[in-house]
Amino acid sequence: MAALESSDSVVAGMAGPEVEGGVLGRAHRALSVGIVSVVLLIAFEATAIGTVMPVAARELDGVSLYAFAFSGYFTTSLTGMVLAGQWADRRGPLAALATGIGAFAGGLVVSGTAQVMWVFILGRAVQGFGGGLVIVAVYVVVGRAYPERLRPAIMASFAAAWVVPSIVGPLASGAVAEHLGWRWVFLGIPLLVLLPLGLALPQIRRRAGGPVDHDAGTPAFDRRRIRLALAVSLGAGLVQYAAQDLRPLSLVPGILGAALLVPAVRRLLPRGTYRAVRGLPSVVLLRGLSAGSFIAAESFVPLMLVTQRGLSPTLAGFSLAAGGLTWAAASWAQSRPRMEPYRERLMTFGMVLVAAAIAVAPAVLVPAVPVWTVAVAWGFGCFGMGLVISSTSVLLLKLSAPAEAGANSAALQISDALSNVVLLATAGAAFATLGSDGTPAFASVFLPMAGVALVGAWVTTRLRAAD
Repeated sequence: MAALESSDSVVAGMAGPEVEGGVLGRAHRALSVGIVSVVLLIAFEATAIGTVMPVAARELDGVSLYAFAFSGYFTTSLTGMVLAGQWADRRGPLAALATGIGAFAGGLVVSGTAQVMWVFILGRAVQGFGGGLVIVAVYVVVGRAYPERLRPAIMASFAAAWVVPSIVGPLASGAVAEHLGWRWVFLGIPLLVLLPLGLALPQIRRRAGGPVDHDAGTPAFDRRRIRLALAVSLGAGLVQYAAQDLRPLSLVPGILGAALLVPAVRRLLPRGTYRAVRGLPSVVLLRGLSAGSFIAAESFVPLMLVTQRGLSPTLAGFSLAAGGLTWAAASWAQSRPRMEPYRERLMTFGMVLVAAAIAVAPAVLVPAVPVWTVAVAWGFGCFGMGLVISSTSVLLLKLSAPAEAGANSAALQISDALSNVVLLATAGAAFATLGSDGTPAFASVFLPMAGVALVGAWVTTRLRAAD
């Protein structure tokens, strides 16, 4: 309780007397517009790139490496997240955010100019490092610059920022890919970085710059945590490689990767995370289970619709568009003050919806099932994710002292990204083993992910800390 009171007092002190009003009130308007613009950029990239990924993989003769194009992003983001947590806690989130946006744009250029699949994956890795820096820095800004009562609302605003990209992104990127080529989708997005930089950075410098305790000076970076993050990224990469190339010799990189990955992760996440200890450890675990199962399944939806039902990239991407609306609606619902006493129950309901959506999606592999079944199922699944993801962010900041906001935000995002890496590697291995085509290959992706989401539903019963 003392830690929470301290957090509120520090944030209030930083915000000054202008904390009255909502996230778009005079005190917070410019900052809110700036950081929501950053999220808008990430959202547009995710929806646009996901739409054209099947086209890029086929042109670069890399369908068998399809999962790497997604998991490569999340692997390097792990290092970016830990570095951003250190950077933000010690020197403020400004430099981490600016560097992250630059790397994010640079990775898009590398992928957009790639002539072979491995260079394309390398660009995704650079982009992931930048994305890891950005997302943790944004969370630290929220923890420092907004009082606790406004945090659910700004998290709901982040979800709302996905609405327009989820509708416009598939249509725009699909049209560009069909008429100009998929490369122009990657090369055009970097132009959008100018708006977030111009809006967000001056406000972050004024409201959330520097270390939490300005009188204590700038503490040194914890090099041990950075080395652990590098071990996690390297280990995850080796495990992915082993999972993608299932031969006896693949055991060597697989075992080496696990030897690096497991001990490092145990030291980077709160103690008791993988035992679902009540409170903060279960919040961090739930984030990984929810995001990993959903993203691993969603990554294969456009490919399934393009290769099995003959849809164009535009229509395949647009089948997921309704999810942006339902995700934002659920995030808005969880932000209402009267919902606070029921937050854990809402999250349980959300994870059940996620599991059901993932389980229903492969039904379209049966020709008699209408293609729009995926759109309906994914709308319900995104509603569940809107309840869960925003709530885990709110709970994490509530349980974090000011000086730990960066490290704990990094832990939340590490759980998210690591679960994405592991589950995408698992799904990719099963998909490649069963021939990268047909009903068995896609069913081997979706049905296990539905089971993971059900485990997440159980973890939601462990979120309330013991008295």
